[in-house]
Amino acid sequence: MQTATVLVEKSNYRPSEDEPFMNDRQLEYFKQKLLAWKEEILRESRETVSHLQKETENHADLADRASSETDRALELRTRDRQRKLISKIDQALRRVEDGSYGYCEETGEPIGLARLEARPTATMSVEAQERHERRERVHRDD
Repeated sequence: MQTATVLVEKSNYRPSEDEPFMNDRQLEYFKQKLLAWKEEILRESRETVSHLQKETENHADLADRASSETDRALELRTRDRQRKLISKIDQALRRVEDGSYGYCEETGEPIGLARLEARPTATMSVEAQERHERRERVHRDD
């Protein structure tokens, strides 16, 4: 897969339907996409920690203090969502390594390049995801 790394890094490669699904080049493309996404999230997380450490001042005005606390709570909720996203990215990277990336965990069919491009952590095809969500709605309504 080393050759694929070089090809993906040096070009503006985009996976296409004209090539074999999840070939080495596509796998490397999605691996790099996932790694870049993870690094961006981690960088933002480090910035948040730094910002929160600097933002420890007490505000004399109650409205300023409330606003600051609201902002802090929102940032922490966002970081928690991103922590969960990193877990999904790590799972997707493991699927790249074991060769199951790009295939629906429910049906085994290809997920599709457009869906993976839009949501690289997807584990189900659009159809399987829709069925899953319908079942969740039905059980939630019970």
